[in-house]
Amino acid sequence: MKHLFTAAVLLAAALTASAQEEIKKTGINFGPLPAVGYSSDLGWHYGALTDIYQYGDGTVYPDYVWKANVEISRYSKGNTVLHSFFDSKYIIPGIRVSAAISWFGNKTTNFYGFNGASSLYVPELDKITEAGQGMYLMRRDIFRVQTCFQGAFGDSNWGWAAGLTYWNIKTGHAVNKGLSGGANDISLYDIYVRDGVIPEAEKNGGQHLELKAGVVYDTRDHENNPTRGTNLEAYVFGSPDIISKHDNSYLKLAVHFKQFIPLADRLVFGGHLAFQGLVAGNAPFYMLQTIQSINMKQINTEGLGSTCTLRGTITNRLQGNSYAWMNTELRWTFVKFRWINQNWALALNPFFDMGMVVSPYRLKQMEGLAADVLTPVASVDSKVYTVADFYTKQAEKLHMSAGAGLHVIMNQNFNINFEFGKCFDKNDGTGLGINIGLNYIF
Repeated sequence: MKHLFTAAVLLAAALTASAQEEIKKTGINFGPLPAVGYSSDLGWHYGALTDIYQYGDGTVYPDYVWKANVEISRYSKGNTVLHSFFDSKYIIPGIRVSAAISWFGNKTTNFYGFNGASSLYVPELDKITEAGQGMYLMRRDIFRVQTCFQGAFGDSNWGWAAGLTYWNIKTGHAVNKGLSGGANDISLYDIYVRDGVIPEAEKNGGQHLELKAGVVYDTRDHENNPTRGTNLEAYVFGSPDIISKHDNSYLKLAVHFKQFIPLADRLVFGGHLAFQGLVAGNAPFYMLQTIQSINMKQINTEGLGSTCTLRGTITNRLQGNSYAWMNTELRWTFVKFRWINQNWALALNPFFDMGMVVSPYRLKQMEGLAADVLTPVASVDSKVYTVADFYTKQAEKLHMSAGAGLHVIMNQNFNINFEFGKCFDKNDGTGLGINIGLNYIF
């Protein structure tokens, strides 16, 4: 699996290395890795990624003068990831600059409907079968260019943040070698389009110029691997619909509160409370899963569900106008060592996550699905599902998951994670969620 060989080598080195004083890093450091994995729907994953850190003369270590990240990878059934990122607090004196340009070509991405618990999840339909069933699949290609600028208010821990993001998102029916294209090849996305939950103007995606502005409070001792401190981000972001002109202007509010408390030597409690919700306007369906952030932790922050929010649930399981979530974990750095002239640490992080939709999306249109009890759209063994079955009218509730991870950290910044989670409710997923990537999620 992705990064697994690297982690095994580092673990062996840790068991034989003696604890030594940390090296103050200088100059450029690379963290190149192969991107190797497998997905039953997407195929084999292959490519390469790297984090590049410039530490200068070492006076700012463990901070960096600048950081760059590059990933080029592809799945054998057609999905593509092209991503580059740059971040620096020192290129422009007093201003932190972040920028990224990304392309995510997703011929098959997951779509589980709106408003959480009221959208039925049938695990047997969440796969491609000989009959061609791809109920929870759709196509979504994303081209994104984003920038963010930050500065401080005097010598205080308070600061400001502002940014601009361009989105070009194309959506449609899934394209996959396993789909037959016949009568059984109908998805939840197709149902929503046909029944007007997704308007005709939105069904193929759109373009948005998104602006954000807000305030930041930060007392963490280190941003990427903190052992103490508080971080608060509160900002508004939105888009005037001046490009696609589909009546999709919107304004949203986002609040993220993170707290880190040292409990013992090398043991830290980390907590994250977050809210993102619609303030005004009409956000298109393809923008519901995007989670804006001041500083990127993952190359594509989405939710609620899976890697970046509720670990162990299926990807983007919960979508609505507004949602709230919480992540809690213990971070135990059980060994530190020096190897190949780098500072290394291994950490375990048992975690508990929960979240829910707090404001539903297009409820009137969703209720219209409940009237269609005659049109069959899927079958499993002898059970036939109609359109009405996929809107259950069940009241929204807390969705919870728990698990644990192993993190391999180089120079307090480059962080390879292996996280395994399981949700509490089978309506949120039945398997073990596995995430192998970079960084803590908060």
